Amino acid sequence: MSESAIVEEVPVWLEINGRPAVTWMCTPDLLEELAVGWLHGEGYIERASEVHLRPCASDLGFWAQLDPARVDAVRDEQRRPVLASGCGAVSTFLADAATVAPEPRRGPAPDAETLRARFKDLFARGERYRETGGIHAAALTGGASLLAHAEDIGRHNAVDKVVGAALLAGDPVRGLGMLVTGRISAELAFKGARAGLAWIATPSVPSTLAVEIARRAGMVLIGRAVSAEPQQHGAAG
Repeated sequence: MSESAIVEEVPVWLEINGRPAVTWMCTPDLLEELAVGWLHGEGYIERASEVHLRPCASDLGFWAQLDPARVDAVRDEQRRPVLASGCGAVSTFLADAATVAPEPRRGPAPDAETLRARFKDLFARGERYRETGGIHAAALTGGASLLAHAEDIGRHNAVDKVVGAALLAGDPVRGLGMLVTGRISAELAFKGARAGLAWIATPSVPSTLAVEIARRAGMVLIGRAVSAEPQQHGAAG
C-alpha cells in the first residue's frame, strides 16, 4: 500500500480550567480552529475572545482557560455521554431536539445551480480527498464563494474547524450556509443550529433527528445537493 492511500489520524486532547474535557481523533491540522469550534458548539463560548488557549509544547493538546461561571453552567446541565452516529461519544444534550430554541435565520437556501457550483469548489479544494478518498470536508459560504474550508477524518471535526476558523478571524457566522460531504447527523445539525447557520447542504442525506433539530431551529437542511433536484428539509421542508 502506498503512503498516499493512508489518511492521518492522531489524538488531540483539550483540558478546560485544568480538567480533561475531550480527546479528538482527528487530522492534525487547524487544531486551534478545532478547539475553538468545539468549545462554541458545546456552549462554552460565543466568541473566540472568551477563551485563552495554550498549546502543549511536547504533545498534541491544549489547555483552555474559560470563565468559571460559564464552565459551571455547562457542567450543571449534567450531560450524559452517548455513542453518536458519526464520530464517537457526544452528549445527550446534542442529540435532544427539545433543547434547541427557535431562532429566525437570515437568507434563503441557494438554488440547485449555485449549490452544485459551490460543491464543485469544495471538491476542487479537497487535496487529501484526491490523495486518499478517506476524508471529510466542510466549508462556510455566503452563496457566491467559499469563506472557510477544512478537511478532517471526522466530519464533525471538519465542521468545528470551519466554525472555529471564522470565530478566530472575527467573521460573522450567523446567516451563512455550510457545505458538508457526509451525512447530516443530529450532532452536526445541532452544531449548525448553535452557530446560527441558515442552511446546511450535503450530497448525502440528513437523519430524521437532524431534520427535527433543523425544524425547531428554523434552519434548512438540503440533501442530495449535487443532484438535479436537491431535497429541502427542516424550516422550509
